[in-house]
Amino acid sequence: MSPADQKHKTRAGAADDMPPDIDLEDEAAEEIVEPEAAGPDVAFTAIDWAPHAGDADGMVGAEVIQTLVKRLPNAPGVYRMMNAAGDVLYVGKARSLKKRVTNYAQGRFHTARIGRMVRETATMEFVVTRTEIEALLLEANLIKRLRPRFNVLMRDDKSFPYILLTGDHVSPGIYKHRGARSRKGDYFGPFASAGAVGRTINSLQRAFLLRSCTNSFYENRTRPCLLYQIKRCAGPCTGEISHSDYAELVAEAKDFLSGRSQKVKTEISEAMQQASQELDFERAAIYRDRLAALSHVQSHQGINPATVDEADVFAIHQEGGQVCIQVFFFRTGQNWGNRAYFPKADPALEGAEVLGSFLAQFYDDKPTPRNILLSRAVQDQELLAEALSTRAGRKVSISVPQRGEKRDLTDNALQNAREALGRRLAETSTQGRLLAGFAETFGLPKPPVRIEVYDNSHIMGTNAVGAMVVAGPEGFVKNQYRKFNIRSPEITPGDDFGMMREVMERRFSRLLKEHGDVAVADDAAAGEAADDIEDDISGSFPAWPDVILIDGGQGQMSAVRKILADLGIEDRVVAIGIAKGQDRDAGRERFFVKGRDSFSLPVRDPVLYFVQRLRDEVHRFAIGSHRARRKKELVKSPLDEIAGIGPGRKRALLLAFGTAKAVSRAAVEDLVKVDGISEQVAKLVYNHFHES
Repeated sequence: MSPADQKHKTRAGAADDMPPDIDLEDEAAEEIVEPEAAGPDVAFTAIDWAPHAGDADGMVGAEVIQTLVKRLPNAPGVYRMMNAAGDVLYVGKARSLKKRVTNYAQGRFHTARIGRMVRETATMEFVVTRTEIEALLLEANLIKRLRPRFNVLMRDDKSFPYILLTGDHVSPGIYKHRGARSRKGDYFGPFASAGAVGRTINSLQRAFLLRSCTNSFYENRTRPCLLYQIKRCAGPCTGEISHSDYAELVAEAKDFLSGRSQKVKTEISEAMQQASQELDFERAAIYRDRLAALSHVQSHQGINPATVDEADVFAIHQEGGQVCIQVFFFRTGQNWGNRAYFPKADPALEGAEVLGSFLAQFYDDKPTPRNILLSRAVQDQELLAEALSTRAGRKVSISVPQRGEKRDLTDNALQNAREALGRRLAETSTQGRLLAGFAETFGLPKPPVRIEVYDNSHIMGTNAVGAMVVAGPEGFVKNQYRKFNIRSPEITPGDDFGMMREVMERRFSRLLKEHGDVAVADDAAAGEAADDIEDDISGSFPAWPDVILIDGGQGQMSAVRKILADLGIEDRVVAIGIAKGQDRDAGRERFFVKGRDSFSLPVRDPVLYFVQRLRDEVHRFAIGSHRARRKKELVKSPLDEIAGIGPGRKRALLLAFGTAKAVSRAAVEDLVKVDGISEQVAKLVYNHFHES
């Protein structure tokens, strides 16, 4: 059946379930799924129904769902539940949209989570897909993109690092790679951390003598670099090794990373024996060192299974209302590390449902191995395996081992999940006690949920940067960190008060603009028990701070309080100043709080240690941001300041004259001779350096 016929059939099937007074042409819009939402490997034929505004005017909860369910087909698809503000509350998939949504319309719920979700629903959107597999893949993609608060959500979806053997150069290099795999070459991974990749690359360089320099560095060498001297590169840049011999080293590295490690070790061992027999002991020593490096790679991989060549191992543990999912990566028979995830999930959900939803999101943008081993069965396990096979273009097996080495791997992952969650619960408990002590020390009505800490960094007023770090019940929240490049021309270089004033104005003006109603809504709902349920379900982090800590004394606090008063939020946010004590010694800090005299805390007070840790973190972030900006300024070229000179013309000028200083001395006639530089542009460049 052609795609056009299939599309027609989908529309016709949907129309059979529609009431006669509905015009499908007015209600439906084909191919509504955005390309980035659908994913590159799956094409959806979908119909999206936008409900009539008048049908559900003023209705919420089960009533509005009853209105919408009448027009749904008995077909697979994805549904989105949204509140009155248009925020997506939940994304789900169904084998039959009509049957699934009818369950919500009946008003009988098994958990408080579902009941609250339905009560807040003001409208719904539906996407009909051809198969349930397409619905599963689309659901996972939409959850990751929209992050609805009632779904199971991955807290950390950073891309994994890989090892890249390039294929776009006569002498391929070996590099750490993260992100889109657009560069030509062979990718090996994933690895659990960048550190694991770095250690492996270091050992592989000793074993295979592959280069790790950039192409430009390679092209400009006239003699071997230090890596060649310490026997970590074969020196192809200066002809120390022929291209054919270097290609053999690259082929051996590919074999080793592709799982044929024993073959590579055997070949190197035989070459070492032959060199020894020929009394070429220097060459034999090189092979010996390469064998030792390969053994080092394998011996530092932890457990290396004999019967599992390629697999990801998942184990889930639930305790104290939290969830930990431990993932181990096995490639080429080697353990390439593990990572612990702590997804947001309703404590009432079963582990099978949490793990199943996590798996669908986990592989939404990652390559899938041939085998996935689980500590327990998940919902729709066969459907998930079929969906991942469709995306990967080959068979993917999902199983729960019952015996043997595979069972040992899942048991080991489960033990790691238990220990990781135990550590997290202990840290959370400690953090909770610290926040309670913080509230008691500074006279707050309740422990703060969001603390923002501010500091400035500069050298004699140059490259000034303001920094904000954020902490909460689970420690530092690094995805909330912000830096502010100080740019006001009215600030005198070195004026710390003026810098802090600019940071406060920019931060809270934007907060009022984007989340102006949050403060009011939070205060109105402070006493409702439903808030406790929502916090448990969503785990959402508030946008507004309860407390701001300023690294400064009374002068800084006066400037900050004036800004807060001008914005009308002085009573909304508690501002606390931290001044370095006598002789700037740690432990002698003075604290400034509105309505109280300045005071210090006992030297061994846990709250003092907590505040010092917050201050040290904002110092680290501010200094790092300042150094990055200063480094960028140091390498900035005078050509960057000329309007109309982009990277291409800048490169052409530097290639022609060598340096920016030589360009500044060139005459218009010389500038015109450069490719891409017209007479008008040449005069522009000349006039920039010769204003007189």
